[in-house]
Amino acid sequence: MPIVDIHLIAGRSQDQLKGLVEDVTAAVVKNTGAPAEHVHVILSEMEKNRYSVGGVLKSDEK
Repeated sequence: MPIVDIHLIAGRSQDQLKGLVEDVTAAVVKNTGAPAEHVHVILSEMEKNRYSVGGVLKSDEK
């Protein structure tokens, strides 16, 4: 069973998240041959003040 773990900064709409998991599932099915019902997609959303790049919190970016 393929498991896909995606980390995102919070703020996307329900429709965007739905489209993302549909597209990711389709890509996994296409490239692995796994049945869609066996593909697990985990979305982990983080607030901007809980994620940094280069030592700068995303919430502090201008």
